[in-house]
Amino acid sequence: MKTWHLLMCAFFLLFGVGRSAAAPAYQDDEEFKVLRANMTRAFNEGDSAAFFPALKALEDYLYDKNDLHAYYTQRCNEIIFQMNRQNIFEAYKLAQQLSHELVERKLDKEMYMAVNMMGHISRYCGNEERALQCFEEVIRRMEQAGYTESMPPIYLNIVNVIMDDNPEEAMQLLDKALAIARESSPERVFDIEARRTLLYYNLKDTANFLKGYDAYWEGVNQGKNSVSGRSLEIYYQALTGHTDEALVMAQELLGDDGYGTQTELLKDAGRWQEAFEMQTKQREKQDSLNSVILSNSMAGIENELRINEAEQRASRNKLLALGAATMFLLLLIVALAYIVWSRRRHIRQLRSAYEHALESDRMKTAFMRNVSHEVRTPLNIISGFAQVIADPNLDYSPEERRRMALMMRKNTNAITSLVDEMLELSHSESVGGVEKADNVKVNVLLRELVEEARENVADEVVVSLDSSLADDFIFKTNRQMMRRVVDVLLSNALKFTEKGSVVVSASLVGEQQLLLAVTDTGCGIPASEAEHIFERFVKLDSFKVGIGLGLTLCRASVEKLGGSISLDTSYTGGARFVVTLPRQAE
Repeated sequence: MKTWHLLMCAFFLLFGVGRSAAAPAYQDDEEFKVLRANMTRAFNEGDSAAFFPALKALEDYLYDKNDLHAYYTQRCNEIIFQMNRQNIFEAYKLAQQLSHELVERKLDKEMYMAVNMMGHISRYCGNEERALQCFEEVIRRMEQAGYTESMPPIYLNIVNVIMDDNPEEAMQLLDKALAIARESSPERVFDIEARRTLLYYNLKDTANFLKGYDAYWEGVNQGKNSVSGRSLEIYYQALTGHTDEALVMAQELLGDDGYGTQTELLKDAGRWQEAFEMQTKQREKQDSLNSVILSNSMAGIENELRINEAEQRASRNKLLALGAATMFLLLLIVALAYIVWSRRRHIRQLRSAYEHALESDRMKTAFMRNVSHEVRTPLNIISGFAQVIADPNLDYSPEERRRMALMMRKNTNAITSLVDEMLELSHSESVGGVEKADNVKVNVLLRELVEEARENVADEVVVSLDSSLADDFIFKTNRQMMRRVVDVLLSNALKFTEKGSVVVSASLVGEQQLLLAVTDTGCGIPASEAEHIFERFVKLDSFKVGIGLGLTLCRASVEKLGGSISLDTSYTGGARFVVTLPRQAE
């Protein structure tokens, strides 16, 4: 869960500045110890009234001591505190301010802090791919700056992202973190070893898990502690056959954050019905958390708009006063009148944007209650680019802005496609036969779809039509359903093709069958998955947008038209889907 992830991050930021150099002399100063203790206590208690003054006092002290590394470390603590309070918009603004300030001061060695914070924010918002990129960039920057002893916590962040999909690589990263900790920061060795023991459980390596568990308790008896201790206790109970005791411990020790752990324990015990119910609770909790995050973010945007409106009103009043004092100068009056008009127009635009933001908030809230978590990633991308484009301090080239607009449009289309697929699935299940009386000009229809696709495709991909049919060839079928099938296949091909070509082809097989094919030069599909991909909610690449209904709906539509659809497993240059439709009797 996100909360545990952030608290672990805060642990490393609060109790060590993470420098490879010797500790500064002021750390023995009584004033410093009191300031740090006040800030730490307020952070752990979540007391915002006490935290922000205590943090400011500690930051001022470190700034006066000219220890910019420690100063910016405390700035990171402020970002984490906002994230723990679910104020993602505020955390994002603070991270952006931190990044701009480090650039302005040319503190390249400390830039890893801003990148690290963006990684945590991305992961909190569900964009784990972006978070992983950020954490890997942090490691690279730390190596360049010589902050070796601070690298183990970042490796742990990467492990938390990849452990479910690639536990072997996660174990290799833990070994790296452990080697660094043993050499430069031995106080972290115990916690890393405890984390590795947890990973043994995921790998079903019972022997090493039990060995690590015994070593953990030896360390505890020596006065050591680890943030992974509670989870170790829970998994040990489960591994020794005390599943119910482990479930109770997970609820008591982890609270709402323990739903995922409880689901995993129930699955391991083969109690599938209970695991499903627990997973449902986890999703409901996550949906509730997402709603809070979205609401807080929108509230932050609303507050920003209010501040902007107040500033605009103040500027307008000043301009009006200046205009009244300089009425005798005609040119100045004209100039002031133009400025006032511009300001008023800008305020109207801001009010319209504010109303649109409120409406979007209501729509997103309703949307999140009725669809899966797959909608979060495109929403985060759209929101991120919108904030970047709206920042007046950033100067992007037309090409970069065009790329941003393309990405926003692409992800908007992805969300629309998700909703369409779910609605069409419901419609498909409730409707029996379909009318097949439309006289469709096949080439005209296919050209329309190809032209639409070209508008949303990258320059590296060429979309074309290859038809052996005459332009006046007419095929009797259901036009809307046929269009939907080709559109989904074309969209799928573009989604998995980063460069090369996508070709839509049409031909006749004998006199009674129309053959349509969509061929791409993308990543391809294994022959073993040729039928599996047509099942509901099947996604071979979990990082791609979608909920796995497109091909399912395609097959249902084609079968209602009396035809068939399949993956051409003989094609090796990418993927080719073939649709065969029978000609209807006149």
